[in-house]
Amino acid sequence: MKICIVGCGAVGSLFAAHLAQKGEAEIWAYDVWKDHVEAIRNHGLRVSGAADFTAKLNATSDPNELPRCDYGIVATKAIHTRGAIAQVARAFDENTAVCSVQNGVGNEEIIAEHVKHVIRGTTFPAGHPIAPGHIGFDIKGDTWIGPFEPTKTPMSRVEELAGLITRSGMNVIALKDARGAQWTKLIFNAATNPVGALTLLHHGAATRFAPTGRLFNDLIAEGEAVARALGIELHGDPRALVQKGANAPGKHCASMLQDVLAKRQTEVDFMNGAIVTWGDKTGIPTPLNKAVWELMKGLEHSWSDPQ
Repeated sequence: MKICIVGCGAVGSLFAAHLAQKGEAEIWAYDVWKDHVEAIRNHGLRVSGAADFTAKLNATSDPNELPRCDYGIVATKAIHTRGAIAQVARAFDENTAVCSVQNGVGNEEIIAEHVKHVIRGTTFPAGHPIAPGHIGFDIKGDTWIGPFEPTKTPMSRVEELAGLITRSGMNVIALKDARGAQWTKLIFNAATNPVGALTLLHHGAATRFAPTGRLFNDLIAEGEAVARALGIELHGDPRALVQKGANAPGKHCASMLQDVLAKRQTEVDFMNGAIVTWGDKTGIPTPLNKAVWELMKGLEHSWSDPQ
């Protein structure tokens, strides 16, 4: 059994390290962060925080080095999905099932352009890079996966992958319909990520500060209305996820805030942009999501020093 992790930033590295430590499958990590890849090859992949261990695994920045894999797990930023899956597609054949554990919606459609069997997924564990080859594990959480409907992926493949990851120490729940779980995470992210990025507040601080806490709730309400219009039953309450994150130890910064501090393009198009797009299609007004989407795009534009 061979599994390729595509994108070994914080979340991808957590999956790669846990799976490699368990040893049920041969793990290959692919990432364009060459210093990270080199550190993993030389010293292993260290995880610290919510878990503390070092795992040995294969790592490369050269897609030609990847073997044919039974499963793929795509954990890149959503903005990099198209390029990443095109680069590694040679490692996946008609018997491979590839699972997205990325933020937002729309990634599975892109993956399906290159892969026959696609698995829809959403994950809540969070972390951050400490140094090349070293990832901080900030927040534990569950992952939900299910067949991506258009590709008719067999449920048996979903269950096998869920079992492999769960036995490695990261709990995964296999669902026949994972849209509700994915939209729950989408709505949570679309509320918390841009607000944190625009205010520079870590998650707990933004939750506890009354004006931003209210904005979280109002953004969530818009997302819930769109999900209802699409006939999607949410897998839990996004507000409970906000509180869970706020009660976690430490000062976890949302991934979008981490991107803003590094002046990198964010995933806002796949979060608030997606809610606005689906709101337009279903006739549901989403003025707050549209406002934070446009503000985030303006902030990204400012980094290019517009004239």
